[in-house]
Amino acid sequence: MIASRSAPKPPNKLSFNHNVSLTVSLTVGSPPQQVTMVLDTGSELSWLHCRKTPGTPYVFDPIKSSSYTPIPCSSPTCRVRTRDFTLPVSCDPKKLCHATLSYADLTSVEGNLAAETFRFGNSAVPRTVFGCMDSGSSSNPGEDSRTTGLIGMNRGSLSFVSQMGFPKFSYCISGRDSTGILLFGDANFPWLKPLSYTPLVKISTPLPYFDRVAYTVQLEGIKVSGAVLPLPKSVYVPDHTGAGQTMVDSGTQFTFLLGPAYTALKSEFVKQTKGVLRVYEDPNFVFQGAMDLCYRVGLNRPGLPMLPTVSLVFRGAEMSVSAEKLLYKVPGMVKGSDQIYCFTFGNSDLLGVEAYVIGHHHQQNVWMEFDLVGSRVGLAEVRCDLAGQRLGMGL
Repeated sequence: MIASRSAPKPPNKLSFNHNVSLTVSLTVGSPPQQVTMVLDTGSELSWLHCRKTPGTPYVFDPIKSSSYTPIPCSSPTCRVRTRDFTLPVSCDPKKLCHATLSYADLTSVEGNLAAETFRFGNSAVPRTVFGCMDSGSSSNPGEDSRTTGLIGMNRGSLSFVSQMGFPKFSYCISGRDSTGILLFGDANFPWLKPLSYTPLVKISTPLPYFDRVAYTVQLEGIKVSGAVLPLPKSVYVPDHTGAGQTMVDSGTQFTFLLGPAYTALKSEFVKQTKGVLRVYEDPNFVFQGAMDLCYRVGLNRPGLPMLPTVSLVFRGAEMSVSAEKLLYKVPGMVKGSDQIYCFTFGNSDLLGVEAYVIGHHHQQNVWMEFDLVGSRVGLAEVRCDLAGQRLGMGL
């Protein structure tokens, strides 16, 4: 459900940084407090750490803000607009709306819903609903200690983009200098080539494993250097429980495929890189719990060899993954005179996720547009470092 739209607004832009996560900086509260938030198209509620701990040094302090308003459990916001949360909200002893959010990587946070003024670019949006979180557990404490929270950008009624009332937003992630650009509103630039669009897949009946407010697109096939994986189309279609949807998720780093598709892709990629790459043979090593195809690359090698391009074929659009986007150097891992690089596609089954997930690593140097009104996702290859420079110059 998308919030009602007012007159079109001029595009608002924010730059961001990325490492393991994409992060944007904005200000919240009165007077404004600077916060850094992970950009996540895979979740709904935005939230901030509101209690300082050794693991969460960067926090938003509600006591210092005159515009901070906690949301009571009796409020329609608490009762109605939280219906797409994965866990139901509850009432705390102070009769305030209490939310617990949990994510596929086993991270969880909990705290109260509140309304506050969020400022970004040239906009100030009062009474933006978010979570003021006072406890949680993280699967990535290093990354967590560098950010203040998360900005939820899916299609749910309490997501940041729904509350802002923008009909669409875009982002562009540079592969080179760990920066990017986030744009709210229309992206009409002479230097941006026409986007290829793929429609969002929607279902009217609630199904147990189908996330109805995700950006779900239809994956129709996978190619390795033009060779289509020999799989039936049904492998890519959600089943009767809703399991098997394909989600575009900026909050996940790599891309994960369900078992049969992953096995077929791994087998074809190994076949096409035989004699070019040396497989790292260690059955006990699985990078990040779901990536079990890794390679040895000599420390003295100037760069990666020529690799076959992997193309994800969607209805109406295609995403090509080539060169350094295919392999990721495992930080600090050296075996003899070799560094270890892992294939940037993983197995969803090993993560315990019943879906195909397109992560941000494969969205580098692709202009990604999320059109909420048109119910579609658009993409076009572009040098995102140059796009950022052009936007910085107001082009």
